[in-house]
Amino acid sequence: MTWWRQRRTYLMIIGLTVCIVGGAMGGILFYQMQNKTKSAAMDDGYYTVTSKQNPVSYSPVLEWEKDENAVFYEVEFFSSVPFFLDENCESTSAIHRSRRVYQNRYNPPLKEFAADLLGKHPLYWRVRSMDFDGNALTPFSPPQELWTSPDIAPMNAPMPVTEYNGERGRTLLYPVYHWVQQAGAKRYEVALYHDNPAVNKSAQPFATLFADMSELYDTSPRPLPNGFFWRVLSFDQDGNVMGTWSEPQYYRVSPLDNWEVGVLGDSISHGGGHFSFGPADFEFSYLSYLDFPAINLSQSGDTAQMTRDRFDADVLPFKPHYLLIMTGSNSLRAGEDPQVVIDCLREIQRKCLENGIAPILLTLPMINPDSIEHIFQEGTAPDYASRFLTVNNFIRTQVYIDTAAAFVCPDNKLPVKYALDGLHPDANGKKLMAERINAAWPQVKALADRMLMNYQNE
Repeated sequence: MTWWRQRRTYLMIIGLTVCIVGGAMGGILFYQMQNKTKSAAMDDGYYTVTSKQNPVSYSPVLEWEKDENAVFYEVEFFSSVPFFLDENCESTSAIHRSRRVYQNRYNPPLKEFAADLLGKHPLYWRVRSMDFDGNALTPFSPPQELWTSPDIAPMNAPMPVTEYNGERGRTLLYPVYHWVQQAGAKRYEVALYHDNPAVNKSAQPFATLFADMSELYDTSPRPLPNGFFWRVLSFDQDGNVMGTWSEPQYYRVSPLDNWEVGVLGDSISHGGGHFSFGPADFEFSYLSYLDFPAINLSQSGDTAQMTRDRFDADVLPFKPHYLLIMTGSNSLRAGEDPQVVIDCLREIQRKCLENGIAPILLTLPMINPDSIEHIFQEGTAPDYASRFLTVNNFIRTQVYIDTAAAFVCPDNKLPVKYALDGLHPDANGKKLMAERINAAWPQVKALADRMLMNYQNE
């Protein structure tokens, strides 16, 4: 009897063990299947693809689909795919993690954290979008295989990423140079040439600019009839040259191209938004969504006076038939008298008419002081709303397009969903502005032509 009890006890222990192990394994398999299902649902974007047969270098550029709502990206690397990998959380198994990724391309320092694996075994990486405050906007992507080979040439120069190729909205009088930074680079030199330095080895730069990040706003207009070439060189923290010059890029903003429409203004028209996107991210330019081509004569940072004062130098060489004008937001939010902005707009109108240009004013979108303070740590005049309304009421008595009406602004505050930083409409806001312009364009063109004809006949 004792023998039977002992046997029964052993059988019960074995059965319980099998149930526990089986249940655990089932739970693990279910967890893994759930993750795979979620990952499959997410895996509809673009990622750099590598394989054992198609590897990349020990210093590659990884790329993924741009997220217009991201302020930065978080990227993780693994020596193998962890068994438990939560798509919503950072992993303790990551051998490298970076949050200093401000574009959808990244040159990871693989030799610093995976030197023993390079060329031997695949690494794995994943990425997710983050907001301004460091909160995740999306889950991590599914892990991507990263095969490397010593036979592939490594990234040895900055890689320009912006194509100023003549497409709609991509002709800026004030260029913005943008590139993928090399791992470890701390400073950059941008050189401008009349001739292609890759062809003419003796070509000397006519301008040399410097930057501490992988984007540079040129503060000088570049209306060169034959265009120019630019390239960039990296330096490390000690000032030593890293690698070589980037491939030269061609840039053309020429008065010889007979632009019918010009756009004059500040950063709202120059482009950019959502804190980390600049004018070289053309999704954030309303000119990209217009039904007609236009040259961008705007400059970031302009006050109304600055826009007025550069009219002769920046507009007259191109002499477009129509000029869309939006300026004054920086002035008004800083507390400038609305009459000063109105006087500047009147002066720009007068200059246009005197030179055979038909001026069309654009109303100023409202701003959001709370967002401006949160993002830029800058104050706003407490009576900003009445200042904007005064200027917009004047504009609405002229030949104008009501771009401000594209936004419903409760309490006279531009909603965060249209402008993260409270000043520059994001891509969705720029589309709304363009829709207003496109809808009004046939009628406002006729009004502008009539105004110009009446002026000329006086």
